Amino acid sequence: MFQRIGIIGGGLMGSGIAEVCARAGLDVVVLEISEEAATAAGVRIAGSLERAVERGKIDSTTRAETLGRLRTSTDWGLLSDRRLIIEAVVENAALKRELFTKVDALVEADDAILASNTSSIPIADLATATQRPEVVVGLHFFNPVPVMALVEVVPSILTAEDTVDRVGRFARESLGKTVVHATDRAGFIVNALLIPYLIDAIRMVEAGHATRDDVDHGMKLGAAHPMGPLELCDLIGNDTVLAVAESLHDEFGEARLTPPALLRRMVGGGLLGRKSGRGFYDY
Repeated sequence: MFQRIGIIGGGLMGSGIAEVCARAGLDVVVLEISEEAATAAGVRIAGSLERAVERGKIDSTTRAETLGRLRTSTDWGLLSDRRLIIEAVVENAALKRELFTKVDALVEADDAILASNTSSIPIADLATATQRPEVVVGLHFFNPVPVMALVEVVPSILTAEDTVDRVGRFARESLGKTVVHATDRAGFIVNALLIPYLIDAIRMVEAGHATRDDVDHGMKLGAAHPMGPLELCDLIGNDTVLAVAESLHDEFGEARLTPPALLRRMVGGGLLGRKSGRGFYDY
């Protein structure tokens, strides 16, 4: 099983993936584009672990040991000995392809797996940016990673069966996650079902058919959802919701998947949700 893990991107998702890997006893390197971003990733992980101590999920010794297994850096050379590298940057296909090409040239082991945490970008598109498409796979975690139990494993038509088996066992046995297998189509399983629902909720508010609060209260109290759809947009990040919606629309061409104008304007105005301090709600 994998012992040396590389994470590309230390934002909300990348830091969460790094945390669960380090808590599982693995040696983790998080790569960022600048020293400031690398420092911020370390602070983000330390803060999450401190909250876990406060909630009684782990003790202070475990927190210290976990941090001792983590490094944040801008030195791409640190990825050379990694056996599993998970890309967790923004939903931008061109950027992800560029990173996969770069990592492909760095990693020494031929059987090292290159995984993407993408929410919707076709895995085959990323695989063809490398010289080893058989070891490229989707490994899609959910936010917040330390709490959410699910991981989607998504092979492309080029992914080897052994790659799928190895990452599935890693997610189950090393990280204690529940694994579902999806085909390489936009949105995979969860987002292919979730994003149209979120779009419909935004469109309902946009058209004046219901208020933000009534939409969220309706789904929480009428459908027993733990979070309303607009609250969930803010948690996911409205920019991510938009990116996934665009990916779904590009692949399937259905009018119902067209991102609402309200969502585009919110993202353009920096109203991204929790991570920006303001979205459908203020934080």
